[in-house]
Formats: sequence, structure tokens, C-alpha cells
Amino acid sequence: MCSSWDARYQADRAELPYPGRVHTTPPHRGRHELAAFLRARREALGPTDVGLPPRIGASRTPGLRREEVATLAGVSVDYLVRLEQARDVRPSAQVVQSLSNALKLSADQTGYLFTLAGHRAPERPATQQVPDGIGALIDDIGPLPAMVLNHRLDILAANEMMAALLLDIDERPVPERNVLRMCFLDNRFDGFYEARDDVVRGAVADLRAAWVNHSHDAELAALIDELERGSAEFSRYWQSREVSVRSRGDKPMNHPRVGPVTVTFDVLTPLGDPDLRLIVYRPADAQSRSALDELGRLRSHRRQRHLRTI
Repeated sequence: MCSSWDARYQADRAELPYPGRVHTTPPHRGRHELAAFLRARREALGPTDVGLPPRIGASRTPGLRREEVATLAGVSVDYLVRLEQARDVRPSAQVVQSLSNALKLSADQTGYLFTLAGHRAPERPATQQVPDGIGALIDDIGPLPAMVLNHRLDILAANEMMAALLLDIDERPVPERNVLRMCFLDNRFDGFYEARDDVVRGAVADLRAAWVNHSHDAELAALIDELERGSAEFSRYWQSREVSVRSRGDKPMNHPRVGPVTVTFDVLTPLGDPDLRLIVYRPADAQSRSALDELGRLRSHRRQRHLRTI
């Protein structure tokens, strides 16, 4: 059974244009590159690469034959010939996906093929794990606060300083480690952000941008439904349909242990994991630097005291 949000989601999605990145290619250039790409990928594969028996004897045909690719993709040989000859053929998204499957394309190659054919690339599976190198990087960035978020704004990893700054977020259950749940459902963050309206509006606008790119993410749908039911404030911002992804800015806070802290932040996206964002905070002034230093000392002392009691 669909949730109330699921029903609204389907109706909204039917009315909304895709506001994400749009890649445009002149039609003639796109057709010629599509043709060349299909030929190159076909010639790079052998029969055994796609589960066909090896050929007996010498063959003058490099890679797969058109007949083999056409059979694997479920299209006619004539249709494939016209594609490879850059004729004015406009393959559907279903045909493009079938060609991708037949040619054993990677996710990057599939996205490239879809773009050449004039379609939006298919969704990739959401990243659930932080690569070891990025996890090590946020630790190395310390004592600057740093964390890794996914498109749902789940906090997947945070270094010691960021965990301390966000009220010991690492000590809470995993489902609570979400920026939106913190802002709208956790009263410990009431009064935490000086410019609360700016922070929460930006977070919801960021989620709206992620929503259209992850239409089949059940966890994202459940999160939005939970927030709409649990917070009239979130529902109001969500229905405003603002779309924005902030890559840098300032964020003044009131920390219960060290007082006012203002940070500047930068958001970086790992090239191989576009659904992740690495966020680094830097103190905006000398007073904030001193406050972060004090917070680090308090965190270290608290950790040592906890270890002694175990």
C-alpha cells in the first residue's frame, strides 16, 4: 500500500520537469558520436565476453558481429546498422538500456550512452558506505570538523571534532544521524543554529534537489513522509518547492558547552561517488577558533574519563 506521500509524489513528479543537470549535444554531433561509441564498444568485446561460444577459425570481424549484438539487445540488425551509421534514428530509453546490457557497459559508459541518445541517465544505486580513503581523509582533516553525507543528508561518517560540534552525534542511534531529523525532530537542536531559518530552508531545498534524482529510493520517500508527519515547519518548506544546493557559506551556532561558534563551510563531491558530499568546517574568526579548540579539549577529556570507567 502506498503512503500518503507516495501518492502525492507520483502526482507531483508527473507535473515537474527534471531540474537537474542537462547535457545538450548538437543533434548531428550526438548521432555521430553515438555511432562511433557503439562501434567501439562492439569491437572491444569478444563472443565469450557476452556468454556466446568462441568462434572456430580466423575471423576478419573485430569484436562482436552486429548480428550478435542485435540478438542480445533485442533489436533488428538493420536498426543497429542505422545507429552505427549515424542515421537520423532516435532510440528509446528502453532500447538504449538494452544496448548497454548487450555491450556490458559500465555505469559511466551507460550514462554516456544515454546522454548521447538524448535521455536522462538511469539512477545509480545510492551509496551506503564511505570509501576507506574518504573516511581516512576526514580523520586527517582534524582538528577541523568534517563529515560525509549522502543524498538523504544521513551523516555516514564524522571526525571527532564534527561529532563534538554536533552534540556528540556519534553516540546516537544511526537513524538519528540525519541532518533533517536533527533540525526538525530533535529538540536538542532548538536554538543551536543562529540563522535557523536559513539553515533549515537550505537543507530542505537540498533534499528537494536530491528527491528528483532518486525517484525510486524508498528510504528517501519514507524520510520525507516521516518529516511531513512530524513537523509542520518541514512540511511548509517542502511545499514551497525551493531547489538549491549550497556549496559554501557561513554557519553561526550556539554550542551549549563552548558558546558562540561561527564556521565557514565548503562542500566537496568525490568524483567516483557523486551522491556523497564531504563537508569541511573552518572557524570564521579567532573567537570561533578558540571555541573549537576548547571543544576539542572537552571531547578528549570526556573520552578519557569514559574509558577509565569501563
